[in-house]
Amino acid sequence: MSERVYIFDTTLRDGEQSPGCSMNLEEKLKMARQLERLNVDIIEAGFPIASEGDFEAVRAISKELVKPRIAGLARANRLDIERAAEAVKYAKHPRIHTFIATSDIHLEHKLRKTRAEVLEQTREAVKIARDLCEDVEFSAEDATRSDIAYLVEVFEAAIDAGARTINIPDTVGYTIPQEFGPFVKEIISRVSNKEGVVFSCHCHNDLGLGVANSLAAVEAGCRQIECTINGIGERAGNASLEEIVMSLRTRRDKLPYETGVVSEEIFRSSKTLTNLTGTFVQPNKAIVGKNAFAHEAGIHQDGVLKKAITYEIMTPQSVGIFSSTLVLGKHSGRHALQNKYQELGYTLSKEELDRAYFFFTKLADQKKEIYDEDLIAIIQDGIKLIPDTWRLKYIHSAGGNQELSTAVVKLEKSGEIHVESSFGDGPVDACYKAIDRITGLTGKLLEYSVSSVTRGKDALGEVFVHVNFGERTHSGKAASVDIIDASARAYVNAVNKALYEKQRASKQAAAEIAEA
Repeated sequence: MSERVYIFDTTLRDGEQSPGCSMNLEEKLKMARQLERLNVDIIEAGFPIASEGDFEAVRAISKELVKPRIAGLARANRLDIERAAEAVKYAKHPRIHTFIATSDIHLEHKLRKTRAEVLEQTREAVKIARDLCEDVEFSAEDATRSDIAYLVEVFEAAIDAGARTINIPDTVGYTIPQEFGPFVKEIISRVSNKEGVVFSCHCHNDLGLGVANSLAAVEAGCRQIECTINGIGERAGNASLEEIVMSLRTRRDKLPYETGVVSEEIFRSSKTLTNLTGTFVQPNKAIVGKNAFAHEAGIHQDGVLKKAITYEIMTPQSVGIFSSTLVLGKHSGRHALQNKYQELGYTLSKEELDRAYFFFTKLADQKKEIYDEDLIAIIQDGIKLIPDTWRLKYIHSAGGNQELSTAVVKLEKSGEIHVESSFGDGPVDACYKAIDRITGLTGKLLEYSVSSVTRGKDALGEVFVHVNFGERTHSGKAASVDIIDASARAYVNAVNKALYEKQRASKQAAAEIAEA
């Protein structure tokens, strides 16, 4: 009989610490809802002490989600722990996750504390957390570069103080599987008070071994794996959730363990994260990459046509990828479009279907063939998380390598049309300057990326931007066969997010004044 391994998803905490992967409250909520559909066991929703936004996100997720445990991260001090407790107190299943470094490298150069001081701080921190929350997890940062005898002593103190999950992180991705497995096994064997305790691993991917190390830890006795969607995270990222889950599912002959993850939601989870952050996975990424189930070589194609198992060790459907393609065109009606979206896993309201159909017919006039990827891009681009204060109505740009670029832009706000023109270093730059003139916001473009989501010369292109509007940076996204149109709408999307955040902050400030 297979043993249960718990999946601790830290996409919204460690994952969000990746450069360019920050999310606002509404985006975090959307990702959290998808993680609940994925059926992960624990969601680490954020680091509440880090910022007011992180605190609000953890609290909002705690209030809304029902099935998973909701964890808040806290350093081993009273202020952090009390803030985390306040954020997760609304959760049906709250958890406080507290940590402190244990390697001599960190003790000397970062904490500047002795082993005895860290041991006492561990004991005190876990006790504070346990008084505030029944479910407490303790992590020893940089465990794999720590002295094993001291590590055991720290873990025993944490358990005595009330921790029931003990996490062994490879914080800097330093270890290798044949080293980490025995390391974990020895720790578990030497901890004297481990009855009723779940041991966990948290492996970073600096040497590309995050998943391999996590699986080695499971074989050594860990029954919780900390990981992220698409493997995002600090530096080279974390162990990839989809790779761990499908390794356990595909190789049960060697890894007799099971998770509660609904694997058919893996691809949608990956796409949701990409859509929210603008951080793409490489085409050859295992499980969720564009080429993961693609076959180009003639021998491979012949084999797969005869029997898929010749070159596919898992089915695309098992991770939520639909291999069949329904060709839709401009003569297709709403009913056909609705059926196709249901096949793709999207149940649309009448309003959402009408909006998707509008974008679909516009695209169908420009493309000969509509692919599944087009339809997913339409639904993710067309159905907004925030209100459209400004809408792009018209854009015309001109440029070249021998002349100054120009752009004319029309935006609509509350039924009124506003028109501006501008010069720029290129058509996109000119377009953005014209938008700034209309909206009154001056944005600094930090990142601009273009990706083709479908095939052919008439491919649908997605544009992601990260724009700084002074106090905060906002991402924007749009898709179109015209890259200037997509660029303009992506920028307007970021403008609308900036305005929405300002309005929300003003309302919150007014409410606080009224309460006072």
